[in-house]
Amino acid sequence: MNDQSRTTKFLKDYAPPEYLIKDVALDASLAPKGARVSSRISIEPNAGTVAGTPLVLDGEALTLESIALNGQELEAGRYTLSPGKLTIANPPVGSFTLDIVTRCNPEANLELSGLYLSSGTYCTQCEPEGFRRITYFIDRPDVLATYTVRLEADRKSVPVLLSNGNPVDAGEIEGTGRHYAIWHDPHPKPSYLFALVGGNLASIHDTFTTASGREVALGIYVEPGKEDRCDWAMESLKRAMRWDEERFGLEYDLDVFNIVAVSDFNMGAMENKGLNIFNDKLVLARPDTASDADYTSIESVIAHEYFHNWTGNRVTCRDWFQLCLKEGLTVFRDQEFTDDVRMGPVMRILTARLLKARQFPEDAGPLAHPVRPASYIEINNFYTATVYEKGAELCRMLQTLIGKDAFRQGIALYFERNDGTAATVEDFVSAMADASGRDLTQFMRWYTQSGTPEIACSLDYDPHAKTARLKVNQVVPPTPGQSSKEPMHIPLKVGLIGANGDELPLKLNGETVPGGLLEVTEREQVFEFEDIPAPPTPSILRDFSAPVRVTTSLKPEQIEFLMIHDADPFNRWQAAQTYATDLIATAARDGLDLGPVSGPQAARLAQALEPGLRDETLAPTYRAETLKLPSESDIARELGRNVDTDAILAARDTLRKTLSEAMADTLSAIYAATATDDAFSPDPDSAGRRALRNAALDLMTATGTQEAIDRALRHYRNATNMTDSIMALSVLSHIPSDECDEALDDFYTRWQGDALVLDKWFAVQARAGRPDSVATVHRLLGHPKFSLKNPNRVRALIGSFAMGNPSGFNRADGAGYAFLAQQALKIDGFNPHVAARLLGAFESWKTLEPGRQAHAKKALQGLSSAELSTDAYEIVTKTLGSA
Repeated sequence: MNDQSRTTKFLKDYAPPEYLIKDVALDASLAPKGARVSSRISIEPNAGTVAGTPLVLDGEALTLESIALNGQELEAGRYTLSPGKLTIANPPVGSFTLDIVTRCNPEANLELSGLYLSSGTYCTQCEPEGFRRITYFIDRPDVLATYTVRLEADRKSVPVLLSNGNPVDAGEIEGTGRHYAIWHDPHPKPSYLFALVGGNLASIHDTFTTASGREVALGIYVEPGKEDRCDWAMESLKRAMRWDEERFGLEYDLDVFNIVAVSDFNMGAMENKGLNIFNDKLVLARPDTASDADYTSIESVIAHEYFHNWTGNRVTCRDWFQLCLKEGLTVFRDQEFTDDVRMGPVMRILTARLLKARQFPEDAGPLAHPVRPASYIEINNFYTATVYEKGAELCRMLQTLIGKDAFRQGIALYFERNDGTAATVEDFVSAMADASGRDLTQFMRWYTQSGTPEIACSLDYDPHAKTARLKVNQVVPPTPGQSSKEPMHIPLKVGLIGANGDELPLKLNGETVPGGLLEVTEREQVFEFEDIPAPPTPSILRDFSAPVRVTTSLKPEQIEFLMIHDADPFNRWQAAQTYATDLIATAARDGLDLGPVSGPQAARLAQALEPGLRDETLAPTYRAETLKLPSESDIARELGRNVDTDAILAARDTLRKTLSEAMADTLSAIYAATATDDAFSPDPDSAGRRALRNAALDLMTATGTQEAIDRALRHYRNATNMTDSIMALSVLSHIPSDECDEALDDFYTRWQGDALVLDKWFAVQARAGRPDSVATVHRLLGHPKFSLKNPNRVRALIGSFAMGNPSGFNRADGAGYAFLAQQALKIDGFNPHVAARLLGAFESWKTLEPGRQAHAKKALQGLSSAELSTDAYEIVTKTLGSA
């Protein structure tokens, strides 16, 4: 890896491109080992470019066949080739055209960036910098052009040819056995949104009529034989299209919208204009092969990529530092969609769980960075939870502060000002400020300061004045490169609850507080509520109104009270999580004193949970979430230092057993009441009943008795859908037994020919928190169905172990660290993107107890001395830090 590729890039150094490309005519002749790409690009100098400024084009893994300027072939002395660049030293003054012919090798492209083959299908992945692996180009997001694309391939082996935009022409090339298709995209786009697909694909089709009456042709393309798994994706697409019209007034703008599912893909999906390319796990669904979680993910990601048509495609990013401009905003939009069509209040719980599990550790570790980074070495490493999930929370906070109506007006103003351009975060926030009339200057700190703000809240009651004073202190902790932080603008939703469980009106200075929304802008603020008749219990950070950590002076009995009486669904759930977290963390911290998780305090938790579990007015999905204890990673994050993952697992398992025994009758009643003989339906109510029944099963089997094992095995044998089947398998995998082996063998026998279902089989075993988990994943590496070259299979086995099995990965002898380092190094040799993602599992190593720290450090230092890609190098060196 050359040193130049490891140069740090800084936002402050941004400069507009010297040249612009207005039109692209691309002709791609597809062949496995030597695809030939001819491009004609119309170029003009950007405003302010000095005559004679060299034209520099990006290019990687290409063989240059010819180059012509204004139709005249250039001799070798007129241009120079250097690693990653083609330079024309003295281009003409004014506009000109370049004709470039290159060859690339799709079959050998194991990096899965640019043009590559996936199970015989040609496909592309150009975000962020993959187009330069197809042809020489100014490959940056602020260079937008219209594209006309001609594709040519063997008719028999590659009958389907797709690209961006609308179809223009197609036909046979007489006497050759080859055919062609021509596509034109009228909307200017950056090169990262280019896409082509060619293959032997089956498809399903439908239409959508827009609000203005235009008919859009919809198509989903998959490997032959998988057409029967596409219906849910098609339904999800149409729901997303209608929702975007109704919620934001955004209508689709082409005549066709196509989705292609491929089995080899580094990410989840890609929003290429009019031709979305998906990892097939996020398209294919059938009741016997996909769980309810899969159905939900498919619906969400289909919507996410479609929503990018406006928030990312019609308005794109000026530079990659602005990545949150499209990703954070679009994640927010897909969360709002899922909230409206499927999850309701539970969606906020799920998004908070995800944020706390993935982004909070990122903010607290060596890889911390602002939502809009100030610098990076490799942009692939900044497709992070901070950019996506925290970026979405920033959009949600803006909506909370200015209101839904003003937020929609701000979106409209943003498009009015920036349609067809490459924009910045400032463009987005200024549209919101102008639409609402609010000064959002301080809010911009959320984009530029890293770290999770911490707010401490205490409530004092004055019985004489009948007032309750809420004192709020905020601190933004130091992070790498940012030691000094300014106060944030934090929307803090609160409530006060009377002794009888009633909500108390909130009044400040004689005015009612709409929605209980306070705006915290200083390091210390006091809010004095009037006309409070008796000491209340405060409910803080309702609806998780900001991505912050909260500490309060609440006593255990007050937290129990909130578990039963809080009218805010999120905080009612959060109270149970807080109570359980405190018990487990105390037990794990105090030399594994199991008293807190097996004694009276644990019994009180069970007693407080029971009313909500029996309350059938609450949605089944909500009750299912209350049965899920904080994860091992949640507890480790709460402890923050000297973490012993074995102690956490033991304490958590003990609490699960205690609750299982204390709530045995309630759990049995729930399990029985949610049984059904109805045919599988992915609708929210049916999925909710399955979620509640499976959550009850999971907790019932925490005792580990033979009776529990037998119940789980019956659940597996009686399962009529993948949701129940994989849940039973997961439960059994945590309890070593002959029954577990029987179920695993049966599952494999049934599904060994289905790659996506087999991924679940690998993942279940990798996540099982058992003493032999390292040996298990080592053994599965040699399984004939395992391949390091398929990202889905790698994520299923190695990723599930490193990210989803804390006690196994963080084994006291360091075997888990050595395993991950060894496998990531192998993968880094051909797919740096996947390797770097896996290495993120080391991000919290400095919070571990000294013995584990030493083993993790040794593994990281070993990696740092190896020959690494830029992707892996940045993760390893930043994770090691000054250690």
